[in-house]
Amino acid sequence: MKILLTGAAGFIGRATAEKLCQAGHEVIGVDNLNSYYAVELKHARLATLHHYSNFRFYQVDIADYPALLDIFATEKPEGVIHLAAQAGVRYSIEHPLVYAQSNLMGMTHVLEACRRHPVQHLVYASSSSIYGKNTKVPFSEEDRTDSPVSFYAASKKANELMASSYSHLYGLPITGLRFFTVYGPWGRPDMAPWLFTEAILASKPIKVFNHGKLQRDFTYIDDIVEGVIRIFEQPPTGAEKHTVYNIGNHQPVELMDFIGELEKALGKEAEKTYLPMQEGDVLITYADTKKLREAIGFAPSTPLKKGIKDFVDWYQAYHAEKDI
Repeated sequence: MKILLTGAAGFIGRATAEKLCQAGHEVIGVDNLNSYYAVELKHARLATLHHYSNFRFYQVDIADYPALLDIFATEKPEGVIHLAAQAGVRYSIEHPLVYAQSNLMGMTHVLEACRRHPVQHLVYASSSSIYGKNTKVPFSEEDRTDSPVSFYAASKKANELMASSYSHLYGLPITGLRFFTVYGPWGRPDMAPWLFTEAILASKPIKVFNHGKLQRDFTYIDDIVEGVIRIFEQPPTGAEKHTVYNIGNHQPVELMDFIGELEKALGKEAEKTYLPMQEGDVLITYADTKKLREAIGFAPSTPLKKGIKDFVDWYQAYHAEKDI
């Protein structure tokens, strides 16, 4: 198939594009290469894709509707995997307008482009953040999600509602994927694995929020990609053509245990600064993956120990190469 993939220079986007290319699909990558974090990392990710003859890249912002529509008209994709978004829970508290442009307007543009140039399936990234203050665990797709605690989460909830309306109005097969704390090689510098690893290696203290009393459903990147592609290959076929799935490891990990695995992989103990709960944060994320397993016969299961070792090995190799 010819697949348009937004956010191709991102963490999940790069890994998904590579797996699709290896499977023989024609991948049209789109990314604006913004400076939310180091652009050199995004270029390095893209460099792992450019040697595939079935990969093409457009540096375009999905908030630029005419430019995005031009790509659809030129390339005529058969399917779309929409992973581009302004990420980061805490950043959204100080910079909501950036999220409105990318996550709200950008999603609208992708939906409208898919309406004007109909595709077999649109898969888009949602987030476990939409569960907000939900205290019932594990989080199920049937749970209420109308109390987000950050604007990022609110934007992702809005994406699900927008997708549902477009699917209903225009008969578009659309699936949303609620990602749970994705980590692994080529990860983002603003996330805990990178931040903690960088600080530990530099003998600097790490910030441990809520005094370590947090749990996260850490989900390894390869499992995420496997889920994305399997879901993409199975468009909704019933009367309701919009659905959502959790993609998580179904095994929440205590923050202190996560730090402990990092310390083992690095062979160095972290200096810890214990701080109160951060605004916009939640105590636990925990995915109910029954619906996903029933739909595609797969759910993430990579053990944290393996995932952390893979990340640390990649991190050290990436920085060693940069320093040459």
